[in-house]
Amino acid sequence: MSFRLAAVQPRAFSDQEEERNLEAALRWLQRASEAGADLVVFPEGYPGPTNPANEYDSLGPLRATARELGLHVVAGGLAPADDGKHYVTSFLIDDDGEIAGAYRRTTPLGPYIYRDIPAWNFDYEASAEAPRVFSTRLGRIGILTCSEVYVPELSRTLALQGADLIVYPAGGAINELLPTWRTMIWARAIENLTYTAAVQNLYASDEEGVATIASPEAVVASSLDEALLISEVDTDRLAFLRERDEHIEFPKPYRTIPGVIRWRRPELYSSLVDSTMAPGSS
Repeated sequence: MSFRLAAVQPRAFSDQEEERNLEAALRWLQRASEAGADLVVFPEGYPGPTNPANEYDSLGPLRATARELGLHVVAGGLAPADDGKHYVTSFLIDDDGEIAGAYRRTTPLGPYIYRDIPAWNFDYEASAEAPRVFSTRLGRIGILTCSEVYVPELSRTLALQGADLIVYPAGGAINELLPTWRTMIWARAIENLTYTAAVQNLYASDEEGVATIASPEAVVASSLDEALLISEVDTDRLAFLRERDEHIEFPKPYRTIPGVIRWRRPELYSSLVDSTMAPGSS
């Protein structure tokens, strides 16, 4: 079994023009549908609004278009929290136009950088709800946010729930971090025997993007520019890699170590849940 993933890395509008992202997003959905996509992933906070000063409904039109075109869609925005803060939220819309799930960013605890980004300009609240996989007719989809790709425990949590694909919608302004960021996207696929994908908003005319789709065995698509990346997510191949054990054989029928998740030894990992072990903690 497989399904077709479309990862959208758009030129994004901000400030008083932010609502223009919705019209652009609907056009991207049409393009993705024409390319045979089953699932479309947009960046963090896209099409918004991501600035609380702007008020418009993006979920309604996205849901209607997802239903019309028969698409699953991951799209971003904000959800209100207490004390005027906001949760960074990614919504999973299914091909019936229903909200199949939502993920609110958990990490770090905050405060975090969103007040420093003029296009966003809000106070971030970390969710206390653990990441979980959403079951769809396409497969099992996990959602994390932006630099959470640097926190391996989050991705492993989703892998242990059977994620076939983990997406990491990113905000933007990655710049000097791009080389390590791209490495993390593929590393999360390798160590968890899953597909991964990331895209970001391109706000500046000269900004380079992180757009990447990776399997456990290869980076299958990438772009620095505005792009619609298309790739097959081959769940049968994932099953092969997860079920097989490593053997000394030539040629090897795999390009990554199979069955690696079964190597887990939780009895060795007590420090992972001991906050006093973190460097710099008090």
